[in-house]
Amino acid sequence: MSAPAIYAVFGASGCGRSLMPIAREQLTRLSIQSQIYFIDDALNELTMINGHPALNYSAFQALEVQQKYVLIAIANSQVREKLAAKIQQDGMQLWTVQANLNVVMDQVEIAAGAALSPFVTIGSNVRIGCCFHANLYSYVEHDCVIGDFVTFAPGVKCNGNVHIADHVYIGAGAMIKQGTTEQPLCIGQGAVIGMGAVVTKNVPAGVTVVGNPARILNTNNR
Repeated sequence: MSAPAIYAVFGASGCGRSLMPIAREQLTRLSIQSQIYFIDDALNELTMINGHPALNYSAFQALEVQQKYVLIAIANSQVREKLAAKIQQDGMQLWTVQANLNVVMDQVEIAAGAALSPFVTIGSNVRIGCCFHANLYSYVEHDCVIGDFVTFAPGVKCNGNVHIADHVYIGAGAMIKQGTTEQPLCIGQGAVIGMGAVVTKNVPAGVTVVGNPARILNTNNR
């Protein structure tokens, strides 16, 4: 008889290996006894990584179980999006993993596939899209709206009434100034916020901003 469910962390590099203990802790907290695999398409055969079996996607897909849950631990948001579509198309479910030391306040909506590392705080009345990554000590304050495949590096400070579009990357230690209900601070799709940047006004789609206050990086000066 096949097992009712198995779980996997897709990606066995630094991101995946950092999230595996959180995933393991979550199953323990929920009293779920199940195997957790690493998925890594560079592997040709079953191996062990940090005490967990690791195999490629095709081999994981072939395992005979009723349900499969996958956390995508890939930093590149475009790759996350492609993998999320494939995983769901293949009949598996995106897995949301939250550390025991998170704080999630009232009326928070988090779509499937999120990875919330230790000491992450999500304020009240926040909406977050698919496959959000929030690294150590990051926070999202009240009344924020975050799109799909957004990444917070460690220590990101996102204050209230901020709207972040899909595929935004926010570097370690960056700070986003609070907006208002009538005029939220907006960060456009695919924008990159540099490490330690202090964002005080709207950021257009597709640009990189750096510095304090954050300004658009002029790539012609490289």
